[in-house]
Amino acid sequence: MPKIRVLSDILASQVAAGEVVERPASVVKELVENSIDAGSREIRVDVDRGGSALIRVTDDGCGMSREDALLSLERHATSKLRTSGDLAAILTLGFRGEAVPSIASVSRFRMLTREKESVAGTEILVDGGKVRDVRDAGGAPGTTIEAKSLFYNMPARKKFMRAESTESAHIEHQVRLHALAAPTVRFRLRRDEREVFDLPPVAKAVDRVRQIVGNDLGRELISLPVARGNGVSVEGFVLPASHARKGRRHQFVFLNGRPVEDSIISRALSEGFRGAIADGQHPAAWLWIELEPHLVDVNVHPAKREVRFHRPLDVKDAILEAVLSGLRPAVVQPVLKDPASDLERPAVEIDAPAIPPVSKPAWSSRIKQVQPSFPDFRAAEPPLAVEVSVPEAPPVLANEHRPAFRVMSLLHDRYALLQSDDGLVIFDPKAAKERIYYERLLRQQEGELKTQGFLVPVLLELDPRDMDLILRERISLSEIGLEVEAFGGNTLQIWSLPACLPVENPQRLIGDFLDELLHESSPGKRFAYDRLARLFAKRSAMFIQPKLSEIDPLLSELFACELPYCTADGRPTLSELSLKELARRFGNSR
Repeated sequence: MPKIRVLSDILASQVAAGEVVERPASVVKELVENSIDAGSREIRVDVDRGGSALIRVTDDGCGMSREDALLSLERHATSKLRTSGDLAAILTLGFRGEAVPSIASVSRFRMLTREKESVAGTEILVDGGKVRDVRDAGGAPGTTIEAKSLFYNMPARKKFMRAESTESAHIEHQVRLHALAAPTVRFRLRRDEREVFDLPPVAKAVDRVRQIVGNDLGRELISLPVARGNGVSVEGFVLPASHARKGRRHQFVFLNGRPVEDSIISRALSEGFRGAIADGQHPAAWLWIELEPHLVDVNVHPAKREVRFHRPLDVKDAILEAVLSGLRPAVVQPVLKDPASDLERPAVEIDAPAIPPVSKPAWSSRIKQVQPSFPDFRAAEPPLAVEVSVPEAPPVLANEHRPAFRVMSLLHDRYALLQSDDGLVIFDPKAAKERIYYERLLRQQEGELKTQGFLVPVLLELDPRDMDLILRERISLSEIGLEVEAFGGNTLQIWSLPACLPVENPQRLIGDFLDELLHESSPGKRFAYDRLARLFAKRSAMFIQPKLSEIDPLLSELFACELPYCTADGRPTLSELSLKELARRFGNSR
């Protein structure tokens, strides 16, 4: 049996780096957090080649003395903890003292720091965890840390890094997160000598949100009133339910200034939108939560992304109260004039009372019917007789492809009820359109691809990570008729759609399509033509509003398809209840 040995300091730092430094974005996260803790008012991040060649973070914070700078390279050296009791009241972003030595152990590291009252600063050079040089140097007050050739001494870790564009997208996302968490700090990001963004400091969080999402979405932000109780304070903004998406990448939550991810918070947000968004979708939100430090444990995850609440229900209730209050419609009373004076009483804004809906008998018909209009019996003269013509039932049509169905009516403006020779058929027009669109797209693949271009391109704002993925797969998207290009920043422009799809609302159609494509992916087949066609057909069919007059032509189109009885993912387009089944259910023997 091998003997137990104590790891060397360098090897121990490299092991710790496996937890702290997952990718270049992790380095940026740790260094930016230290800059914020140092009281910086301006933070600049420079990256080259996705962070693999260079990561530089420069701030104007308090800086360090030579002694403190050297100590910061020792494992578990920190200025933010003194006793074990301090763990119960952590108010800083960093506190473990592992980030700097871990980064220095897997890169060619350089630190330049100077305190404001010092004449000269300190420069330290480290290669793979070994200190090469310590010397005096000139520089502005604050700290600059460079990490070059990341993972140069750990080839096994380096080969798992993604493409440069992907790593750059993760870095941009990380800097945006901290810019939202600290709106009073100026953040600048440069990538390969090109400025990505420069976000000046703002006084209000809503202004920082608008800087990031743009003016169009900024006008739709719904402010959530501050909800307080049991040591919890919640405020923030949400977007209307129409902007709900499948993933949670558009939810930004900050706990005591720290970006966090937590399922309790996501569930509370979804519960606040209950009834307004579909299952599996999540609202877009920006939340700032203030919580007494002893009520949360931020030391449960190596990268400090997750936290553990001591009273999670209190947090959930506070978020739910804030969301419901922000979404609740308000009623403004009209201005009333006092007859005894010329003074007007101002309108008072009150919450609209919840009025329970009028319940219908459970046995009432759910089938859409045309209600007749009755004459007004309060008129002075008796009503005139009106001749009512009853329309004939639609004829039973059939051709060589389709069975003989008689169209009867619509159920809830959603399903069509048909009469067949054997009984009752329930027809789903949306599923039928999905099958029709899908087979049209497959036929286009076999022949010449036909597209319909837009006079003005459709613009979509995406997450940096999603933007990178879409641009890398634009050739696959062009094969399906979706031509995309970068417009600038994280804005994607779309120039065309497949010619066989409706274009009444192209922005919503394309947005829903990309959302499902990005967040419900099949490994290895995400951008396969068949999958793209299936998703495009499904999203296009969702915009169909069935009309009774269109049911019969739609049936003819459906039964011209190769597989008319199901959609591409196997859902039925028709469902039949035979006369025998109906007789059995109602207990009729004949």
